Amino acid sequence: MLTLLKIQNLALVDELLWEPKEGFLGITGETGAGKSVIMGGISLVLGERADKSLIRSGESQCCIEAIFHLNKPQQVNRLLDEAGVPLCEEGGLIIRRVITQTGNKQFINSTPVTLHLLRSIGTWLVDMHRPDAHRSLVSQERQMDLLDAFAEADTPLLQYRQAYQDWQTAHKAFVQAQESGMASERELDFLRHQVQEIESAAFTEEEASQLETRWQRARNASRLRDTALPMAQSLDGGQDALIDKLHQVIRQARDLERLDAGCGRWIEGLEEALNCLEDIAAEVQDYAETLESDPEELARLENRIALLDTLKRKYGADFQAITQHLEDCRSKLDALDNREEHLQHLADEETKKRDVLAQAATTLSAARSKAAPKLAADFLRHATQLGFRQSLFDVRLTPQDTPGPHGAESIEFFFGPNPGEPLKPLRHIASSGELARVMLALKSALAGQDDTPLLVFDEIDANVGGEIARAVGIKMRELGKKHQVIAITHFPQVAALADFHYLISKVQEAGRTVSQLRRIDGDARVSELVRMLGTSSESAEAHARELLSTPS
Repeated sequence: MLTLLKIQNLALVDELLWEPKEGFLGITGETGAGKSVIMGGISLVLGERADKSLIRSGESQCCIEAIFHLNKPQQVNRLLDEAGVPLCEEGGLIIRRVITQTGNKQFINSTPVTLHLLRSIGTWLVDMHRPDAHRSLVSQERQMDLLDAFAEADTPLLQYRQAYQDWQTAHKAFVQAQESGMASERELDFLRHQVQEIESAAFTEEEASQLETRWQRARNASRLRDTALPMAQSLDGGQDALIDKLHQVIRQARDLERLDAGCGRWIEGLEEALNCLEDIAAEVQDYAETLESDPEELARLENRIALLDTLKRKYGADFQAITQHLEDCRSKLDALDNREEHLQHLADEETKKRDVLAQAATTLSAARSKAAPKLAADFLRHATQLGFRQSLFDVRLTPQDTPGPHGAESIEFFFGPNPGEPLKPLRHIASSGELARVMLALKSALAGQDDTPLLVFDEIDANVGGEIARAVGIKMRELGKKHQVIAITHFPQVAALADFHYLISKVQEAGRTVSQLRRIDGDARVSELVRMLGTSSESAEAHARELLSTPS
């Protein structure tokens, strides 16, 4: 339900803060008092286009904010999640529109959103009905949703949608494989060439990582040997070698130990240093002996580096990228070389998924076909009470050539208000008065299944007589038991049946005209009904009190 509507600087409204109640809410007031501003504010939070002409004279912007509490926020949350907008926390949804001289902005749960998203969300929040416009019930997609809800077809619909998604995935895979299977022999040759080029190079990860180091060593072998041999001689075997000197130092330390036992602590460290130097001397000697200048090895390494650079330039920045490219080429070749077998496998998979989809479609269609005449009968029962005593109504299911995301048939509501006239699609009904009552009858038939939390009726009782007007009010009151219903009306018969009555009026403040909305009860409500009756006589007051006291 709508729990708060706040309007600032919209047309005649300076600032309005309304906290609507549950049930059936009636709004009345003299013509031009500003009732349309309330409807305009609700329309704007539902995504209706706005321009700067709506801004109150003398102000730079207008702002409309609405807070909804949703008992079943699943559909709204799905749309919010897809758009990356915070979900309804504990069912709460906050919508804000700001209209300025230079542009408009809209926010949901304090997050900027597109107007398209706001409109998509709005279809799940409010069903608005006016004499000249309506929101959703004439949409074939919405009619399908309502029939499915009436049929309580949640499970078969979920199963169908999953089957449809699985079939779509299998179909897409088959089509893509067909298209890729049309590769020319030139493309196949090119793939084979790439595989052969990478495989024949026969690089390993170890070789690729060490190639540069090995080339540098081979390239500088003479210089490295000329440096390493003197180094080995300096450590061991040459004149004044470090190891010989360290042996002498150790002997001196032992002599000191014999004279002073405390000097013995140096010997262990010196011997460790000696062992370390001997190991290093041996390694340097071995290293120097491996450093033989080999022009052939150097040339081989240079060729390998050039080959690796070529592969990097063609297939990837490093060895891992080249390897991945090789695997991709092998996979493509495998798919192309075995495409007939692969295509047959995918075709078989698509056939399986299509069979599952066909079964799911049959189940869903059966549920819809069973519910359609029941919905039509319920509608006609309510329509008769609203003055369509000889009308006809039909819910038609038309099979489609191919299954769609919502089923194997299209659904449309047909209506014939007068005997002898052919049934027409609901969207083709021209009479605003007829369409308004059709909407009310549909809403009454679907009251238990339709999850739209707020129903708004803007003067839909226009062009009907007093008896029908009361029937309209009774229907709205019944709907108010399962939905929040807001009705702007000029009929006292309708206003008297509202659970809560609100009066909108124009007043003068600081030399300016503004619209105000307030709840009325008791004598104030009687007075407003008397005004709506068009006379201030005692009989009119008695009639007003009778309207309020007469049970619906």
